[in-house]
Amino acid sequence: MWLFNRRAVGYSSLFITRRFISRKSFEDVVVPVAVQSSNVANDVNADFGGEITKQGIAEVLGQFASRTIIRKLSAEYGLGGKFFQQAMASFRRFCQDSAVLPVDLHVTFSDILQSSRHVDDLFPLFLKHARQVFPHLECLEELEKISDLRLPQHWYHEARSLQRKFIFHAGPTNSGKTHQALKCFMSAKTGVYCGPLKLLATEIYHRCNNAGVSCDLITGDERCYGNGHSAGDHISCTVEMLDTGTHYHVAVIDEVQMLRDLQRGWAWTRALLGVHADEVHLCGEPAAVELVKELLQPIDENVNVRMYERMTPLEVMNEPIHSISAVQPGDCIVAFNKNDVFRIAKQVEAEGHNVAMIYGSLPPGTKLAQAQKFNDPDDPCDVLVATDAIGMGLNLSIKRVIFNSLVKVSLNEAGDKELEPITTSQALQIAGRAGRYGTCHSHGQVTTLRSEDLSLLKSLLSRQPEPINKAGLFPTLEQIELFSYYLPKATLSNLLDIFVSLSALDEDHFFMCNIDDLKFLADMIEHVPLALRVRYLFCLAPISRKKPFVCGMFLRYARKFSRGEPLSAEWVQVTLGWPLNLPSKLSDLMHLEEVFDVLDAYLWLGYRFVDMFPDMAQIRAMQLELDVTIRESLERMKMFPSTAAEKHYSVVDRHYVSKTHKQEGAQGASVIESLMRQGLLTPKLVEDIRREIRNEVEVSKKTAHSKGRSKK
Repeated sequence: MWLFNRRAVGYSSLFITRRFISRKSFEDVVVPVAVQSSNVANDVNADFGGEITKQGIAEVLGQFASRTIIRKLSAEYGLGGKFFQQAMASFRRFCQDSAVLPVDLHVTFSDILQSSRHVDDLFPLFLKHARQVFPHLECLEELEKISDLRLPQHWYHEARSLQRKFIFHAGPTNSGKTHQALKCFMSAKTGVYCGPLKLLATEIYHRCNNAGVSCDLITGDERCYGNGHSAGDHISCTVEMLDTGTHYHVAVIDEVQMLRDLQRGWAWTRALLGVHADEVHLCGEPAAVELVKELLQPIDENVNVRMYERMTPLEVMNEPIHSISAVQPGDCIVAFNKNDVFRIAKQVEAEGHNVAMIYGSLPPGTKLAQAQKFNDPDDPCDVLVATDAIGMGLNLSIKRVIFNSLVKVSLNEAGDKELEPITTSQALQIAGRAGRYGTCHSHGQVTTLRSEDLSLLKSLLSRQPEPINKAGLFPTLEQIELFSYYLPKATLSNLLDIFVSLSALDEDHFFMCNIDDLKFLADMIEHVPLALRVRYLFCLAPISRKKPFVCGMFLRYARKFSRGEPLSAEWVQVTLGWPLNLPSKLSDLMHLEEVFDVLDAYLWLGYRFVDMFPDMAQIRAMQLELDVTIRESLERMKMFPSTAAEKHYSVVDRHYVSKTHKQEGAQGASVIESLMRQGLLTPKLVEDIRREIRNEVEVSKKTAHSKGRSKK
């Protein structure tokens, strides 16, 4: 469902309130455990307590449930409200449906019916049953201790053994702050660089090694030694891959303001509090300075702040360009969805320009190739059309940034999509790409395509980014494993929900990052038999739930893994239909991008389960080949209309068309059916997987039959 925010479209308000993840109530996330009734009849209980009828049991339970004292007593044991109702319903079913009751329960009912005991005497037996329905009742105190996240500063014992020195390099884009931090990093005896993107980590890796400083690269799906054969003293990694147990002389944490990110903020919080380094250099927006100081104050670590100014001037133009025909060489037009990128690129090329395109779902190699093409003064390419993916990770020789629009899609707390104005931070990050120091442009310019957007752009760029007041946290594997010890029958998705609902945070400084993506993957493979640790790691894989084909392959990976069958390159090729056809329309190109993500997921899982993903080299070779194919196909795609996506919203004409999927379904429907109704898995993918299952069952039957005959 989409919601159109009138503030966004009408620009009547420029302030955007940052929304954090709202918690579900504890009662809403705990799933009751079904207690089986006994179907084996005998007459032993009648000998002890006499005959009791179903009607008699119903009368006693009715009196018991209506007693105010029983409800108060239940609440003292954690059975308030919804929990009491669910436990009572389960207790009633158990008593009514059992062919024979436990002796103590039978005798108690009999005594109550004979008026020799009070109905309240049933409470201990009800409580015993309720604890089977809700196992957390016996370990709630332990669960609350595990989910107490109020002092994350004390989680990192290695870091607490040092008195770390912090230098915060604060400034806007193109101010040289990261360059200064990297000089300290490269001159140190040992060091680690933590970046937000694989592209940035790879750039630092190459920069160090080209400068004669041996540096290794560690990302989620790649490991490279700087000297080619053994670990070096310097590491460039994506921030999630930081090893907090290894000591470094100098650490650099880049784009530290991303600790406010709703999905990945936890990784920057972990790096800030946990990096085991003598000297830590932070690079980012001034808006993060005060929060960083407050987070480090409880552990008596101080921050030396160094402020930087932009090294080249940035001019906000007084006029929009009005028309695509006014685009000039060196321009970069920024749109906020892929369809608009292709549409605008086609219009710009019709004006006689040669265009490069960059958007988020392109492979890293293709992004770099498009950037190099645009940067090369000898290449005929003279205009760049891109999404906000250019905001970080790429060095671009842009003279002027032109915003096609100033609204983009965001998700609200209910999961609905909204269109809202970009934030001051986003506007500064994107606009700051113009006139980058060291390029052929001595200053940068920024404007809009349409006149109605220009006043908003000027207002956004005239302000300082809103101060960041909270940093993200996320449940660790170890915490979820402890939860599972106490709640062994709960699914991973349910464990996550319970953890978040019970968690205690210092809400003045921290928020819980969004767990929806992790839960989505957990629900998808819920029926696949995997150990909890394996399941959790699988669900951390870089899988976008917006891409049905990638989700379907993820499910196949999990199923094959669960059977103990190594995932060979040959199996991957057969499953993908390799080699792939060259794309003839935009939807074909999008499919190639999804196949690239499937191979990316293989490599990511392969570094965590080496024995089960044995053909890493072959898969990486396939990925490199596919990267080249996508790179070459991108040039041809400009000639095709951008009508392939199922959903299209063009900010230019304010028109929206969408396929809708009925989300309501019958109770008890499977997770797969639910995902199909939401359009997150296609019927063809599901049918292919079901066909695989049927074939496996047939093979299993034939094998068993063959073994039986051989024994005879």
